[in-house]
Amino acid sequence: MTRALTILLIVVLAIQTAHSQQVTVDPSGVMRWSDTGEVLSGFGVNYTVPFAHAYRMVKNKGLDIKKTMDQDIHHFARLGFDLYRVHVWDTEISDTLGNLLENEHLDAFDYLLAELKKRHFKIVLTPIAFWGNGWPEPDYPTPGFSAKYGKDACLTDEAAILAQEKYLNAFVSHINPYTGLAYKDDPDVVAFEVSNEPHHKGTPEEVTHFINRMAKAIRSSTCEKPIFYNMSHSIQLSDAYLEADVQGGTFQWYPTGLMYGKALKGNFLPNVDAYPIPFSDALREKGKARLVYEFDAANIAEAPMYPAMARSFRSAGIQIATHFSYDPTFLAYANTEYNTHYMNLAYTPQKALGLMLAGEVFHRVPLYDDYGKYPYNRNFEKFHLDEEKGLAEMLSAEKFIYTNSTATIPEQPESIQLIAGFGQSPIVSYAGRGAYFLDKIAPGKWRLELMPDAIITQNPYGRNSPDRTVAVIQWAEHLMTLKLPGLGENFNILPLNEGNEYRTKAAGGSFAARPGTFLLLAANETAGQLPEKIRNIGLRDFSAPPATLDRTFVLHEAPEDADTAADLKLQANISSPEKIEEVYIHQAPGYGWQPLPMQQTDDFTWEAIVPAKKLQPGIYNYQMVVKTSSGYQTFPGAVPGKPGDWDFAATSNWEVRILPPDAPICVFDANTDYEWTLRQWNRGLSKVPLARPSSAAFQLQLDKLFQPDQENLHAAPVYDYSFQHYIRDRLLARQKSLDAKRTIVLEGGSLPGKDQLIQLALTTTDGRTFGTLLTLRPGLAEYRIPLEELQPVPMVLLPRPYPTFLPYFFDGAGTGQTTLANVERIQISVGPGLSEEAAQQSQHFKIVSIRLE
Repeated sequence: MTRALTILLIVVLAIQTAHSQQVTVDPSGVMRWSDTGEVLSGFGVNYTVPFAHAYRMVKNKGLDIKKTMDQDIHHFARLGFDLYRVHVWDTEISDTLGNLLENEHLDAFDYLLAELKKRHFKIVLTPIAFWGNGWPEPDYPTPGFSAKYGKDACLTDEAAILAQEKYLNAFVSHINPYTGLAYKDDPDVVAFEVSNEPHHKGTPEEVTHFINRMAKAIRSSTCEKPIFYNMSHSIQLSDAYLEADVQGGTFQWYPTGLMYGKALKGNFLPNVDAYPIPFSDALREKGKARLVYEFDAANIAEAPMYPAMARSFRSAGIQIATHFSYDPTFLAYANTEYNTHYMNLAYTPQKALGLMLAGEVFHRVPLYDDYGKYPYNRNFEKFHLDEEKGLAEMLSAEKFIYTNSTATIPEQPESIQLIAGFGQSPIVSYAGRGAYFLDKIAPGKWRLELMPDAIITQNPYGRNSPDRTVAVIQWAEHLMTLKLPGLGENFNILPLNEGNEYRTKAAGGSFAARPGTFLLLAANETAGQLPEKIRNIGLRDFSAPPATLDRTFVLHEAPEDADTAADLKLQANISSPEKIEEVYIHQAPGYGWQPLPMQQTDDFTWEAIVPAKKLQPGIYNYQMVVKTSSGYQTFPGAVPGKPGDWDFAATSNWEVRILPPDAPICVFDANTDYEWTLRQWNRGLSKVPLARPSSAAFQLQLDKLFQPDQENLHAAPVYDYSFQHYIRDRLLARQKSLDAKRTIVLEGGSLPGKDQLIQLALTTTDGRTFGTLLTLRPGLAEYRIPLEELQPVPMVLLPRPYPTFLPYFFDGAGTGQTTLANVERIQISVGPGLSEEAAQQSQHFKIVSIRLE
């Protein structure tokens, strides 16, 4: 038999297999495998290296794109993902007529898909993105039809529609040279989504007709796979989507908005309490399946949001979902691709473990199961969420996964086959800042995969650049202690991954651990015959960026206020490529000239206590001095030398306002806090300076309180505008003074001409909200509200979740005593209490400050 004939037979057999393993959608809208009837579930990520900004950065840095993707593919497998989706940048692989261009982008994409298939991934492809290829840069010239026509014209212009029909047929028919299969015939490509976020504006008839033309173009290739269409935008057209010849709808979720500019503080689990699709019943009646093509808790640094979102997706009947977007490891040091998102196993290990848990949710939680309202749905199936500790965890008979230190004790540790974690647990203690994975090979044999330390050096959610490093990697030894049944206390640690020569022996279950992949052998065990793979992970696989910690970093956030009733704790995370010999606080005059030593509490954390008896009302200024083998550096500023040196000239410092216990607690100052309030953008918002020095007002001027939502024109009107501000840090800094505070004092007023009714409220850490109505008069004045007058009111979900069909209000279900100690935000609303007539009028107010007395 000739080689050509052999290849032909292999391809024919693969196509036959593909047709026997198709995904179909049953009459109730559930995706199933055609050969077994099994319900399809899947979870994974979007990942964009073959296209746009990420592709250009690979080329600019002179990297091998295939090796770059290989490293991230290992991360995907390590985190247990089994699904991949991306909106293809059609503008880079098509011409204006819709011809498919076989170029370097398509080749890289084909390679990526082939490698994912080797790891048993399923794939959803969205052939049309409509976008330019620039973000976050300006667009570069591209040959595609999207570049010529733009999104709006692509939905209406006949020439653009013809180009899309031609392109869709060619795309699904394209034969991947790395697999020998056309996308339409690949059994691992489970579905096609026509396009990414089309935002239709036409009539229902026009929209249905357009979608049917796109679906027909795909079907004309003999493609039998389910075709999906975006249904989370312009949902006033939902009937038009449901009438179209597609098998399902695609949805997205950004529950904390986008582009806040820094990490959000506080508890946002109420924002992900549920994912109610307004036309959910109609989807089932029409037999349409559901998938989530993009989601993320943007600007959130903690992990519990991800399994919570996955729980809500499953309750909403979502079968598969992909996070947006996994940062390529080579670029994650700068987080330039999408700066409002940040996800990478090496650089954001706790969030990545949270995403791993979300994948477990998708494979364990039945469709449409309801777990009640927050906070009672924090424990479900094998999962537990603790937003205060940044902890999400799952403990089953065979897996133990946790995103932060946990006290949970496995009842049957001998049955556990996989441990994935960060920090400490009763069976793994680790002092480093990287994720670790332990896979059981056999009794007395484990595989350890240990990532290096991830160190955030500055705000990763701001205006980023390849020249601005937001995180670094440290390869260092840290103590690890294991209490694994059958391994014993004096086990051997042998290197597995390429280039790793570190070997050692545990004593009492403890050893100095380094990044890499290792074989752990009980003292009486030999390596023997080892498997080549564990699940879809090679035994010797390891992928991590090189060490980039090249100087000393001090991460410290000074408390704004403190009072003389309590000790002042100053804490910092300090990292250095050199051994840190000493750290101390240099205090301002009035506290003596003696340095205040900082004590190391773990491998990264240093702290010092200024006793309450030494605190004096006024401004406490201080600097931190770090000594390494290279000498002294003073922070902030990393200035060489130390205070007291004759040539030391640094003047930057941190400062804390020290107040007497009876001093008011300022929880909102428009002059300093306006920029970081949680609010919806509105052109009527402004920060207005006042005549007195260093003062300003948060000013709102709304001509209309309600504006129709162009993405949801049939929505019931919500006459409300609210903003919130996070205040918990300020309250905890004055914790010993809270019990004496009985009154909220608001300085503000309405604009000339009329009074303004507002609602002032406090939200708690468990999502309950308590408020009262207040009438502001023209001009500025102080308004006093006794705390005892506050009554339960709805919490506004801010930042505003997207899609906008999601709930605007959250009625907290928590119980228990409410005190200032568990208050998290202050909420100001316009709308509650207004008559129908008043709600139709303009609304105007300004607020200067809010304090507790």
